[in-house]
Amino acid sequence: MTIPLDRQLEILTAHSVDLVSRAELRRKLETAAASKRPLRVKYGADPSAPDIHLGHVVGLNKLREFQDLGHTVVFIIGDFTGMIGDPSGRSETRKPMSREQIAANAKTYQDQVFKVLDRARTEVRFNSEWCAALAFPDVLRLTAHVTVAQMLARDDFQKRFKDNQPISVVEFLYPVIQGYDSVRVEADIEVGGTDQLFNLLVGRDLQKAFGKEQQVVLTLPLLEGLDGVRKMSKSLGNYVGINESPREMFGKIMSIPDALMGRYAALVLGRPESGAKNERHPRQVKDELARTIVARFHSPEAAQAASAEFERVFSEHKQPDEIPAVVIPMARRKNGKLGIIALLVAAGLAESNGAARRLVRQGAVKIGETKITDIAAELAVPEGCVVQAGKRAFARIVSA
Repeated sequence: MTIPLDRQLEILTAHSVDLVSRAELRRKLETAAASKRPLRVKYGADPSAPDIHLGHVVGLNKLREFQDLGHTVVFIIGDFTGMIGDPSGRSETRKPMSREQIAANAKTYQDQVFKVLDRARTEVRFNSEWCAALAFPDVLRLTAHVTVAQMLARDDFQKRFKDNQPISVVEFLYPVIQGYDSVRVEADIEVGGTDQLFNLLVGRDLQKAFGKEQQVVLTLPLLEGLDGVRKMSKSLGNYVGINESPREMFGKIMSIPDALMGRYAALVLGRPESGAKNERHPRQVKDELARTIVARFHSPEAAQAASAEFERVFSEHKQPDEIPAVVIPMARRKNGKLGIIALLVAAGLAESNGAARRLVRQGAVKIGETKITDIAAELAVPEGCVVQAGKRAFARIVSA
């Protein structure tokens, strides 16, 4: 069944923030239908972290909508630009990544994106295909199309410049290279977050400079993370990864502020945003939201089990049914005892000594039923005892 053009526009522009421009998008859709040529919808992924989280899903959902209407997604993994680091929204220069790091993260990206995207309508490209072959004269010709005034008009660069914070010249190359990607893949449309608007518009400028038809630019909201304030980011630790266990994913979603429930439902699940007051208790609404999201990336059965376990652990104050066993060799213990900081790190309940200290100081650590509040505590850890860090992390300690 052919979907009317107005309805297609309604679907594709839902939840969008910036659209440059609606008239161009309509014309491109009309031309695609008449020529039976699918539009090429570009999306760039910066492989700075290996896991895809719900913040990425906002963009992936929009790409899937284009695919469901018959168009092709050109999913560009920025393995070349990853060596620069996207300066968007940053207050300092990002350290470049190694090729090995980028390759490993890119592989994980590819394993995860098809939980949302249609593999048959996705073209995966690495921008090192064309960028690695650029000679220095080619780079000079590219940069001639973008001015320093344009770069300093960006909010993040402008703020850093005023605050006398360093801006590497190489950071100016990031939007130029991202824009050049649009030239090379002949993008009809580029989708990104609102923080990508400048980079996407540079793509339009470069396409025009190369005598190509300019891409439509469509930006989407940035999903707030678990703290309810900053955008979801792995580096900020406020994310929900789509490859996390059902239990971890469910627990994290249950921790979001109530005010964000409608936003998560709209941006992650694609539901219409409603200003109507929900008469049900927020706990019930959030449980349904968490179950629906977990079911999408795992299964309805896994979602139901995660909900039941959450109820048991948090409402009835019981331990989870399944607690991972962690071996702590006796050789690591001094006089049969182990420092609480070393224990949390060894058990995988804290990523670092600093994180372990924060958990103890927050009163979030228990061994059995005993709360531990002294970061210098040396403890005799009984065989089989359960260590809890925070609301969702448990480990059962066994000896080697």
